[in-house]
Amino acid sequence: MRNQSTLKAVLGPTNTGKTHLAIERMCAHSSGAMGFPLRLLAREVYDRVVAIKGESQVALITGEERIEPPNARYFLCTAEAMPKNGGGHAFVALDEAQLAGNRERGHIFTDHLLHARGREETLMLGAATLEPLVRSLLPEAEITGRPRFSTLTHIGPRKLSRLPPRSAIVAFSAEQVYTVAEMLRRFRGGSAIVMGALSPETRNRQVELFQSGEVDYIVATDAIGMGLNLDINHVAFASLKKFDGMRMRRLRPAEMAQIAGRAGRHQRDGTFGTLAGAGDTNAEPAEFTEEEVYAIEEHKFAPMTKLYWRESQPRFDTIKTLIGDLERVPHEPELKIVPETVDLAILKRLADESEGAAERLGVKTASQVRRFWEVCSLPDFRQQGAETHSRFVARLWQDLRQDYIGADYIAARISELDNMQGDIHALQGRIAAIRSWAYICQRPDWVLARDEMAARARAVEAKLSDALHGRLTERFVNRRTAILMKSLGQDASLLAVSLADDGTLCVEDEPIGKVEGFRFTVDPSANHTDRKMLLSAGEKALPRILGEKARKLVAEGLDELALKKGGIWWAGQRIAKIDPGKNSVEAKIILSRELDVLTERDRAQLLAAHEGWLAKQIEPIAPLGKMEQATHDADASSQARALLLTLIAGHGFITREKAGLEHLPKEVRPFLRRLGVTFGALDIFAPALLKPAPRMVLHAMGVDRRPLNEAMIPVIDGKGKHPSGYRPAGKQAVRIDVAEKILKAAFEARANSGKRRFLIDPSLAISTGLTFDSFKRLLGAAGFRNHPGKALAEGALGPPSPDNWEWRPSRKKQQRSSKGKRPGKPPQNNAFSALADLIT
Repeated sequence: MRNQSTLKAVLGPTNTGKTHLAIERMCAHSSGAMGFPLRLLAREVYDRVVAIKGESQVALITGEERIEPPNARYFLCTAEAMPKNGGGHAFVALDEAQLAGNRERGHIFTDHLLHARGREETLMLGAATLEPLVRSLLPEAEITGRPRFSTLTHIGPRKLSRLPPRSAIVAFSAEQVYTVAEMLRRFRGGSAIVMGALSPETRNRQVELFQSGEVDYIVATDAIGMGLNLDINHVAFASLKKFDGMRMRRLRPAEMAQIAGRAGRHQRDGTFGTLAGAGDTNAEPAEFTEEEVYAIEEHKFAPMTKLYWRESQPRFDTIKTLIGDLERVPHEPELKIVPETVDLAILKRLADESEGAAERLGVKTASQVRRFWEVCSLPDFRQQGAETHSRFVARLWQDLRQDYIGADYIAARISELDNMQGDIHALQGRIAAIRSWAYICQRPDWVLARDEMAARARAVEAKLSDALHGRLTERFVNRRTAILMKSLGQDASLLAVSLADDGTLCVEDEPIGKVEGFRFTVDPSANHTDRKMLLSAGEKALPRILGEKARKLVAEGLDELALKKGGIWWAGQRIAKIDPGKNSVEAKIILSRELDVLTERDRAQLLAAHEGWLAKQIEPIAPLGKMEQATHDADASSQARALLLTLIAGHGFITREKAGLEHLPKEVRPFLRRLGVTFGALDIFAPALLKPAPRMVLHAMGVDRRPLNEAMIPVIDGKGKHPSGYRPAGKQAVRIDVAEKILKAAFEARANSGKRRFLIDPSLAISTGLTFDSFKRLLGAAGFRNHPGKALAEGALGPPSPDNWEWRPSRKKQQRSSKGKRPGKPPQNNAFSALADLIT
């Protein structure tokens, strides 16, 4: 006999606030119970009610989890765990009541629809298609329709790369879910995954991944249509067909609407469509028909005509009686017998095997039959089919014949599953297995130390769920790409961009590249598709990041800068180029193009700081600046200016042969000497520019490209190209000013001798490191000719006679005087005569 409490049926499409209404009504009563199709949904509502009533008054009861405080007054349950007939609560509600038409679980919802009643109020929440059956089966029910808060619009097919943000893609097989998720990772940075095969904890974590905005897409099976409240703007169907346990069939319009209705929340409109290119392979259309679109948008569907039913209170006299009651056909025309379910198939399979072994199985009394049926009702979490599942149930029954399963045995089975290694499929298999043991441990009369074993099972399931969530995220989420996809088009100031101490540039803590000096380089591990996004995100943040670095560099005094290779370097990167122009002392600084992103103010401050720093660096070449200024002096003759310009071009020295001294009047030499110019026997040079500091500056500026001897030691090995500031001397090279000192001593020896042949003391040259052979070569270049002394006869005593020297520059002068003369024309029969005519 039915309860006389107020019975209401609140019917309507998705997003009509039915569940919210039920929560408000339950909280207004002294006690209540609500049944949901999913453990995930039960948990979501549990959290909401706890926030209102407190943990001590709210219970969560599912097949694998039981949170039941001693004084709990409000119970949130899965439909299977919901108290029979309402459990005596003041308020009772059943969500998604239209699932009474589901062939696998429909009989459970039908039973609650017919019998679950609250003392004061009962709410049945479901789709509008349920209305005719409610009127027929529950004539006393008050039916209330609720319109959808937002509009649902069909927008046609969309390619995966064109899906709008906050989209859900619905597929109907694990293979298709994974395929779509892989593609989303490539194009959009990844997605969350929601499938029935996942544990509730894993689904919670994946849903949170989407709800928090870490990813903008979620790939799910049709479980997403079972009341999950998600912030979805668009639902895309990867397929319009599903396998319903019996055959592959096209979704009914009401089923399409249940899934598509997840788009839009409260008064925010939603859209739906298909995933372009993911059409079905048979003759069924891969797109929605006009009739289906109209039905979904207008919420008009064919009413339900039948509900699945099975006897909810069978007799347990014998197994045969039990099976007969479970297979009994209902009398009401609105009800039809449920197809053979897994639990009934297990019961019949084991009963067939045990017909002649009732004594051995211990299924004799009504209580034993009831207990045996409860064991057969163990859910097939592994989804392995009736045959495999029946073997597990048979073993379980053998253990339960002794009244309880030992704690040691349960602990060993749980410990076997406490393994976080393996891929996604391996972890899913372990989670399914641990859910079976969690269900077993929740039974009040099956396991010794029930609470302890249940806690162990939940702990292992939580660890496995965390590991599975990690594997799914690792495989299907590229967090960096997801962040960058969301950041495109946003103001860079809204992005959480940071620069690590090692130069790593991060967006929302995800590395996208490195900033070395002022140069940004994309992470080399990024694939080709991501590189453009990484570069774009980096460029958005660079003005601020580089501006901060520039201001910090200026404030710290530029101590880390280095002058080399014709530029200014910092942190291993050239940040400015040196343009020496005509005068190295007045060189200009050209900031690198990477600094073009700086604001005008930051750029001007950085340039001014660089100019001040460079001015100090080039102080050693100040003599070149004096020479440059002297070229503009009114007292300087044209010949003096010409020589100064030649010296500047030679970076402080030039050979006499190239100086054109025959055109330089002697009276201008004092003017040049005052500028630090030395007229040597072989070279004209500025001694101040032959020291290490000016030579290194000129080399670092890229002005003097000749080899550099950093220490500018007096004598070096003469192999290869001679460094700047040196002249050859046999197998050695001697610094120009040192060579001049040696030659000056030679000329003094000649002047003091007054003879044609004279002696030259080689000690000065040898003290610098010159060998005697190199010494002779150096003097020979200046016009000195060596006359070796006579060796002693064999057996004679005393030192050999010293070398004599003679200065004979006549041949050299003759070469100089003939330098400007035009060579004679080759004879007519010479091969070069025609070429000479062309030159002429």
